[in-house]
Amino acid sequence: MTDPNAASRPVQAVVLAGGQGSRLRPYTDDRPKPMVEIPGTGTPIIGHQLAWLAEEGVTDVVVSCGHLAEVLQQWLESADLPVSVTTVVEPEPLGRGGGLKYAAKHLPHPDRPWYATNGDIWTRFSLREMADFHTERDAVATLALARPRLPWGAVQTDDFGRITDFIEAPPTTHGINAGVYVFSSGFAELLPSLGDHERSTFPRLARERRLAGYPIPQGAYWRAIDTAKDLTEAAKELAALGR
Repeated sequence: MTDPNAASRPVQAVVLAGGQGSRLRPYTDDRPKPMVEIPGTGTPIIGHQLAWLAEEGVTDVVVSCGHLAEVLQQWLESADLPVSVTTVVEPEPLGRGGGLKYAAKHLPHPDRPWYATNGDIWTRFSLREMADFHTERDAVATLALARPRLPWGAVQTDDFGRITDFIEAPPTTHGINAGVYVFSSGFAELLPSLGDHERSTFPRLARERRLAGYPIPQGAYWRAIDTAKDLTEAAKELAALGR
């Protein structure tokens, strides 16, 4: 049976892989953050991301490089990749919004929608369903929303103030920007050439009701790899999930 939504889903993506990764040192002393491997997985973060994107119907990926770009480029050139990859390096620091706009100029289909993901995200959920959500809401941009677990325990009380339960590492009550996006074809034109889109483009789209938030389904795995502790926790979590 033909999928009526297939034509509106992205087949191209940008991976933002240019961050310094200073909080992941010493792992990032000799490699960019997306090249760091979660123990037990056998693949760097970006390898996992490219495999995930391919599974979700993506054929072309632009990787925006920065810190130790040559290390990442060499790995991409030597690896057996499931997608066609183009790497770009900013001629000067452009900020997150400017970097995203610069990378988007190298997408092969400027008239089609596209995905984007931060290069330090390890996750698995249906991008196809997120793309359909984006289309149904006629959004210009859609952010995936995660509810990570708090690093502390929580206390539950009744209306009278009596403690009724202790909850270990509960999920946050609000969704956070998960670093995975769906963008319509005209989105890149709204990005600043220099600066941070999360302080300009996203707030403007939110005021105009053209920004959507897609909750990552319950049970789907998501973690941002920012620190050495995140690496350790992710290794434990993925081992428990048998991944």
